[in-house]
Amino acid sequence: MSNQARHRMSELINEIRDHQFKYHVLDAPTITDSEFDGVLRELTALEAKYPELREADSPTLGIGGGFATSFAQHDHIEKMMSLDNVFDTTELASWFDRIEKEVPNPIYLCELKVDGLAINLTYENGQLVRGLTRGNGVTGEDVTLNVKTIKNLPHTLVGKNIPALIEIRGEVFFPLAAFNELNDGLEELGKALFANPRNAAAGSLRQKDPRVTAQRPLSVVVHGVGAREGIEFDSQSGAYAVLKELGLPTSNRFTVCATRGEVEKYIAHYGLHRHDVEHEIDGVVIKVDSIAEQAQLGFTSRAPKWAIAYKYPPEEVTTRLLDIKVSIGRTGRVTPFAFMEPVKVAGSTVTNATLHNATEIVRKGVLIGDVVVIRKAGDVIPEVLAPVIERRTGKEVAFVMPTHCPECGSALRAMSDGDVDIRCPNARSCPAQLRERIYYIGSRAALDIDVLGYEAAAALLDARIITDESDLFNVTKEKLITSDFFTKKDGTPGLNVEKLLAALEVAKTAPLWRTIVALSIRHVGPTAAQALATHAGSIEKISTSTAEELAQIDGVGVTIADSIVEWFSIDWHQEIIAKWSAAGVRVEQESVAQLPQTLTGLTFVVTGGLENFTRDSIAETIIAHGGKSASAVSKKTNYLLVGAEPGSKLAKALEIGVPVIDEARFKELLAGR
Repeated sequence: MSNQARHRMSELINEIRDHQFKYHVLDAPTITDSEFDGVLRELTALEAKYPELREADSPTLGIGGGFATSFAQHDHIEKMMSLDNVFDTTELASWFDRIEKEVPNPIYLCELKVDGLAINLTYENGQLVRGLTRGNGVTGEDVTLNVKTIKNLPHTLVGKNIPALIEIRGEVFFPLAAFNELNDGLEELGKALFANPRNAAAGSLRQKDPRVTAQRPLSVVVHGVGAREGIEFDSQSGAYAVLKELGLPTSNRFTVCATRGEVEKYIAHYGLHRHDVEHEIDGVVIKVDSIAEQAQLGFTSRAPKWAIAYKYPPEEVTTRLLDIKVSIGRTGRVTPFAFMEPVKVAGSTVTNATLHNATEIVRKGVLIGDVVVIRKAGDVIPEVLAPVIERRTGKEVAFVMPTHCPECGSALRAMSDGDVDIRCPNARSCPAQLRERIYYIGSRAALDIDVLGYEAAAALLDARIITDESDLFNVTKEKLITSDFFTKKDGTPGLNVEKLLAALEVAKTAPLWRTIVALSIRHVGPTAAQALATHAGSIEKISTSTAEELAQIDGVGVTIADSIVEWFSIDWHQEIIAKWSAAGVRVEQESVAQLPQTLTGLTFVVTGGLENFTRDSIAETIIAHGGKSASAVSKKTNYLLVGAEPGSKLAKALEIGVPVIDEARFKELLAGR
C-alpha cells in the first residue's frame, strides 16, 4: 500500500508544481481553482496518513508561485505568506476551535478576498521604492515601474508619522466594469479575450512596457503589513486605520466581529451580494484582530495560523449541451469537451466546457441534448457538473467515445494499465499532436516564441515547411513564403517571416530547461525540467541515465523518470535532438564545463534569504561548480548555508552535527579557499 501511496504522492506533487507554474508564472491555468484545491487536499491527506513519505520540499509546505523571465527578481524583506482555505461552515468551525483553544474570546476581522494578483509594496521614508509580486513567498518579480502606473496607489505617503520602512501587502485587481469594457474592445478588434479579471490584472501588470500597463485601469487594495521600522500596530483594524491615514487604498468593507455568529453573518451577506462589489471576490478572509494574539498563534511554513480564507462555492449556471466532441493534445491524450449553447457565467460567455475523460461522462450521466449545470466561478476552464434530469425530453442520446483518432485515424487506446485516459499512439505524424507540440514549443512555458502561435504552427505543417518539430530550426525565408500565411497578397514575404526567423535564433540560446520542456516529454513540466537541467547538465546525460538515477533527482520522481526513459528510447525522438543540436539549439547547461569545479563532492542545503543569490541561482551556482544542492538536511549534507531568517533546517543541522556556514564562507569555498 505504501508503494502505491508513494507513487500517487509523486504524481500529485508534479501535477501541483506544473499547475502552480502555469497559474503564477504564465497566467494561463489549465484547471479551475476548485480542481487545484482538490489535488492539493488529496496530497495533504496522503501526507497526513503517510508522514514518512512526505518530501522535504512538498508543495503543501510551500507557498507556490514563480517568476516571469522578463522581470528581475528581488527578495521580500519579510516572507510573504499564503492562506489556508476552508470550504464550508464545518471546516470553519474547526478553525475557530483551534484558535479559541489558544486564545480565549478573540476578536475577529472579516474582509473580502479579492481575486487579483498579490503585490508587495516597499516604502522607504514615505517613498515607494519597490513593487514585487508574491513569487514564491521569498522572492518576487520586480514590477515597480508598472505598479507606479496604478492611479489609486500613492508614490509618496502622507501624514505626520511616516515610517522609515514599511512593506505593504495588497491585491492588484481589474474593476469588473473596466474588464467588460476591455474585452468588448478586444472582441471588436478580433483579438483574444481575457478569460477573467484576475488574468487581465496579472497580464496587465506583467507588460514589458509600462506604458501599456498605464493604459489599463488597474486598481489596488491593501490588506496587510510585512517588515516595518518606526511604526507598530496593536490590531489589524488599527493598522488599516493608520494605512488609510498614510494615503493607502484600504477597503471600506472590512468588519470587526466579536463572535462566530457575526463572522458567519458577514460570510452569508457577501455570498448573496458578491456581484455587487466592484471587483471579483472568491471568498472572505477571517483574521484574528489582535497583533499580539497573531504573534501568539504564529505560522506554519506557508500560512499564518491566525487567518483563514473561506472560499465560496464556484458559480453554477445551466445551458443546453449540443454535442460532445474530442480534442487531441500534444501527448496524444483524448479529451472530450462539451459544445453548448452560449451562456454567460462568471462574467464571460462560454460555449465549451471540459468533460475530462469518458469515465467522467459516464459517472456524471451526461447525455447529448441534456440541459446541464456548468461551473466556472471566474476560473479559466468551465466544467460540466451534471445533467438536469427533470428537463429531459427523451431525445437525448449517449455519447460514444471514438475508437479512432478523428485527425489521423489511428486506433485509440490506453497507454498503460489503470490509465483512465485514452490516447492516440501516432505521436510522430498525427496532425493534431503535431500542431499542439509545435504550438507548445512557442509557448511561454517552453521556448517563449511569441510569433509561433497556433495559426503559425498549423501553417508550417499544412504547407509541409516542416514535417515535425525536428525541422523547426531549419526553416528558411524561401520555405516560409511557400505558405499564404507567411506572405502578403502580392506574394512577397510578410512581416511575420523575419520576426519568426529572428525569434527562432533567439530561442536557440534559451536555457537548457526550456529546451527540455519544448520536447513535450509526458509529465515533464518546467519544474521537473529545471531539476533535470541543473542536476544532469545536458540532454545527452539525461538520455543515458537510468530511470533509477533520474528518480533520485529532487523534483523528478519515479513517474517522470519512467516517462523520460521511454521518450528517449524512441528513434525519431533522438532525431529531434540531433537536428536541434546541429541547428545550434542549446542542449547543454551554459558554461558548466568552463567553471572551476571547486565544490566537487560537497552537498549543500540552503535555508533563509541570501544577499547575493536567489533560491534558483544558488542551486545553479553550486551545481555549476561541481557540488550538489539538496533540499533537506541529512547526515550526507556537508554544509548548511544559512541566510537571513533561517527555517527549521538550522535546528536539524545543529542536532545532527552538520557544519553551518554563512554566505561569506560559501564564497570562500567557491573560490577554492
